[in-house]
Amino acid sequence: MGGDLADVRLWASELDAVHGRFVHRFSRSEPRDSALAYMRGLVAPLERKNGWTLAEEAGHAGPDRIHRLLNRIEWDADEVLDDVRDYVVEHLGDREAVLIVDDTGFLKKGIRSAGVQRQYSGTAGRTENSQIGVFLAYATGRGRTLIDRRLYLPTSWTDDRERCRRAGIDDTVCFETKVAMAKAMVRRAIAEKIPFGWVTADAAYDFSKGWRFELEQADVFHVMATTRHDTVVTRWALDHPVHDLFDGLARQKWKRRSCGQGAHGQRIYDWARVEVCPWHRADRRHWVIARRSVNRPEEISYYIAYCPADTTLDELIRIAGSRWAVEECFQTAKQECGLDDYQVRRYPGWHRHMTLAMAAHACLTVLRARQLDADKAETDPPSSSTSASPRSDA
Repeated sequence: MGGDLADVRLWASELDAVHGRFVHRFSRSEPRDSALAYMRGLVAPLERKNGWTLAEEAGHAGPDRIHRLLNRIEWDADEVLDDVRDYVVEHLGDREAVLIVDDTGFLKKGIRSAGVQRQYSGTAGRTENSQIGVFLAYATGRGRTLIDRRLYLPTSWTDDRERCRRAGIDDTVCFETKVAMAKAMVRRAIAEKIPFGWVTADAAYDFSKGWRFELEQADVFHVMATTRHDTVVTRWALDHPVHDLFDGLARQKWKRRSCGQGAHGQRIYDWARVEVCPWHRADRRHWVIARRSVNRPEEISYYIAYCPADTTLDELIRIAGSRWAVEECFQTAKQECGLDDYQVRRYPGWHRHMTLAMAAHACLTVLRARQLDADKAETDPPSSSTSASPRSDA
């Protein structure tokens, strides 16, 4: 957001506005004030964002108030998250928004932090001692931010109830797969009438025919990555491997397209789609989509889509490419809002920290969206129409 005084005043004012959304969730002044101080510390340019540095930034003599906020004072992080989500919808809400499910790892030492064990962490790219959080991102053309979170608890934890109790995990909290957590978060978004048009996720979440069927039954459009070994219904077979659908496909069926901007420029691939599930509503279609590397054509990734009948390939490519928005959320939330910079071990404390970090990230995302709007208004000619521009198909 920049380091000058005007920027500092701007984000401080917007943090006050976000804080005002959920200040009524605290029964006493100390946690109300501490929550605002905590968020201000998370977005401050501190090298480390732990209890001591956040307390120092807030002008506290020590970290006790910060620790009480995260670990001891009673407040409901899910209720605060509801208020943060309302703030996001008010400022970024879009009926064409994409809900994106993904997880990220938090490297930890020791064995006492809730959910920690040696497990694969995409953040590290290998098996490490870590916690894994499953998140739901909300992506629009004006910005993207995180709107839900759950800490994954392996069976090494849920099978040991005494260990769970020591980490503040209630006996009612049972083992859930990451896919089950993803389903619950999307169901919650639907139940709360969050405006969105699509759901997407990587292959770790889509390799679940049951979830795809559930989304289809709710008429929720989706473009989900899957593996080459997944199967679909075609007019030839009930379990047709997706990778077989593209053998011998005519060259003109492949279209070279970008699916969005990446760290090294446009992400350009060759794309094709084949219609499947021949028995469906007349106004809906099912597709298998292939994404082939331009330089290494043997490298092909696959997606399964359920969508309106008139949806173009370019639109499906745009949705598939939007999955990378959640990676951007993780990166900016960790770098700018201390998402991974915490010292809590207990289960409630993890969700409290994540909620306040997500609130701070939502604040910065809304400020950037306003700046984009202002920049666009300056560059648009005065006589331009006030109607919305048609969306580009990548």
